[in-house]
Amino acid sequence: MRYAVLSDVHGNLEALTAVLADAASGGALGLLCLGDTVGYGADPVPCIEILGERSSRIVAGNHEHGALGLVDLRWFNSAARAAALWTRERLGTDHQDYLSGLPLTSAVGEATCVHASPRRPEEWDYLLSAEDGFLAFGDFSTRLCFVGHSHRPAVWSLGSSGPGFEDLAGAACHDHRTTFQDGRRYIVNVGSVGQPRDRDPRAAYVLWDEDERNVTLRRVPYDHKAAAAKILRAGLPRVLADRLAHGA
Repeated sequence: MRYAVLSDVHGNLEALTAVLADAASGGALGLLCLGDTVGYGADPVPCIEILGERSSRIVAGNHEHGALGLVDLRWFNSAARAAALWTRERLGTDHQDYLSGLPLTSAVGEATCVHASPRRPEEWDYLLSAEDGFLAFGDFSTRLCFVGHSHRPAVWSLGSSGPGFEDLAGAACHDHRTTFQDGRRYIVNVGSVGQPRDRDPRAAYVLWDEDERNVTLRRVPYDHKAAAAKILRAGLPRVLADRLAHGA
């Protein structure tokens, strides 16, 4: 089975549409979503409906909880807080009920899916450094764990030959493949579909091939100008539009 594993769509319908087309051309038959479907972007409802219909597994992110009033928005920066409140006003009862029912973690095959970290997922900790990832290996039991949240793709591995860490940020890592080795476990940050923050504006996600035992980071161009124009028309903070062109 080959899965598209994606995270942090953030209401960016243009990016999501491009990624789903790329995943289909890459032979993906399943879809795993790691949360933050909403927030920042101008199309939260279409993104919820598409991912809710197509995902084999989907978990909640902090922006779902922010839009639902389940976390204190004082922890959000001003732009994120404005987007969460804007999104809250546009969610119908059905969408609210659906998002409220999403788990924080889910498992499929050899993989655990979580938005931020398998260690205290409700705390929304970031896995950024090598040490951040290595400390989290004791908090999941599967061979593999997929995360998002930081908007920066990376791979951590741990086994008898020692730890390994690969920062996959930037354009040079397009189509980077990690093949799983016997005796090693892995944490894979799949990056962000809707708001990359690694200086590459293209949408990021991974293809996970269960049979071939590998993951491949994909970067997909999309019409970020159209997505930015929608953000501005919606009256959301300009910074949320401007950053799409720079991947920052």
